[in-house]
Amino acid sequence: MKRCVLLALGVMLAALPLPAQPQGFSCVGAEKLEDNVFSIPFPRGSATIAEAARSPLAAAIEAALAEADRNICILGHAGQEGGATTSIQLAAQRARAVTNALAERGLAAERLRSEARSAQFSPSVRAAEPPSRTVTIVLMPPP
Repeated sequence: MKRCVLLALGVMLAALPLPAQPQGFSCVGAEKLEDNVFSIPFPRGSATIAEAARSPLAAAIEAALAEADRNICILGHAGQEGGATTSIQLAAQRARAVTNALAERGLAAERLRSEARSAQFSPSVRAAEPPSRTVTIVLMPPP
């Protein structure tokens, strides 16, 4: 009986739509923008927002709250911090941590899009930390 109930519950849960990111905008080309770009550093191998990230994160939040019509791309980066799969997972975890921090501070979820990027797409000149250990927050141009 328990097994049937668990199986039925699993089937019902599988039928529910998964929460998805908003589809209203794209982050293609975000790494080429130079204005309103914030680099959030992370310690090697970590997806936890550290004290060094507090100031640039606060600046990004202030800018995003001031310009409510602009969408925000959160691009997670990880370089040689494990195998290729591990690095992409770490990049995604970093992007998710920053996205959650932005949402917790009042930014609407439909304005946020987080993506994992490989290190070669990182803005190497602007980053305070090596681009492979950052999350780049980009305020996209107004629509």
